[in-house]
Amino acid sequence: MSQPVQKPEILGEPLLDHGPEHFILFPLKDSVAFDFYKKAQASLWTAEEMDLMEDRLQWTNRLTPAERFMLTQVLAFFATADSIVGENLVQRFSAEVQIPEFRMFYDFQAMMENVHWEVYSLLITTLIPNEDEQSHLFHAISTVPCVRAKADWALRWITSDASFASRVVAFAAVEGIFFSGAFASIFWLKKKGLMPGLTFSNELISRDEGLHTDFACYMYSCLQHKLPDATLTEIVTEASELEQVFWKEDTLVDGILGLSAPSMVQYIKFVTDRLLAALNVSKVYNTENPFEFIEMISLEGKTNFFEHRVSDYAKAFITGKGPVDFGSETNAEF
Repeated sequence: MSQPVQKPEILGEPLLDHGPEHFILFPLKDSVAFDFYKKAQASLWTAEEMDLMEDRLQWTNRLTPAERFMLTQVLAFFATADSIVGENLVQRFSAEVQIPEFRMFYDFQAMMENVHWEVYSLLITTLIPNEDEQSHLFHAISTVPCVRAKADWALRWITSDASFASRVVAFAAVEGIFFSGAFASIFWLKKKGLMPGLTFSNELISRDEGLHTDFACYMYSCLQHKLPDATLTEIVTEASELEQVFWKEDTLVDGILGLSAPSMVQYIKFVTDRLLAALNVSKVYNTENPFEFIEMISLEGKTNFFEHRVSDYAKAFITGKGPVDFGSETNAEF
């Protein structure tokens, strides 16, 4: 029987190689990737855990018009962003990567992107009663120009014939940069004691996306064929510039007390440098974090949800301190 001809990119790239090990999990080929999967698994939550009753009241009675506009822009982007990320996972990454541990993470990530998508859709229908306005936000990639610009940038990488390394970096930028300003704006509301359901979901979603970004950086580090530093930096800074425009020209034009466009732009530059460093290239902006109220998005950050809901057994299991240590005896070479 003839074998399918592999693309040139696949040759010499173990993660993409269509070998016989594709259907075999143990012994593990990469214990770090499997640990990422177990961390994602232990962080599972669902939309039903959100309580938005107080948010509906505060939307009308506590938020200023400028704050409502900012959140409307944020929700307009989020209403489709997670589905775009999920589309890439299902159509491209999960189909291309052949090592089981990496595919398991991508498959689980796709499920969690659906949870995020559902939560943002619920937020729109809960907070905004007008059905025409709801429809406007749900179709933001065609009705809101600043959202369309970011969506178009992400979507073109799904259909691109660019190298796998380029697309991994691009979607690391989508999750690590395109989401960063929105997460920061909602953390700012948490600092003010506003919108408890929204801010709680933001803690969970930002933690998920932090893990996804960390995994993307690890995936990139495992590739044999990496990008020239200049090419990688160009992809990341291009995404950063789009995110900066989203805030300074569309979302925080008039500013909000304690949350200005210049400070948000500085924060986006800071997050961009952080991603570049995680991808092992030089920083571009060399700025500091202007927001004292933000703990950098990371799975290691603690919330009551993770302190009380996730069992001690699950925590021990995913860190290799439980009944089985998957990082040793079950590990194998590529």
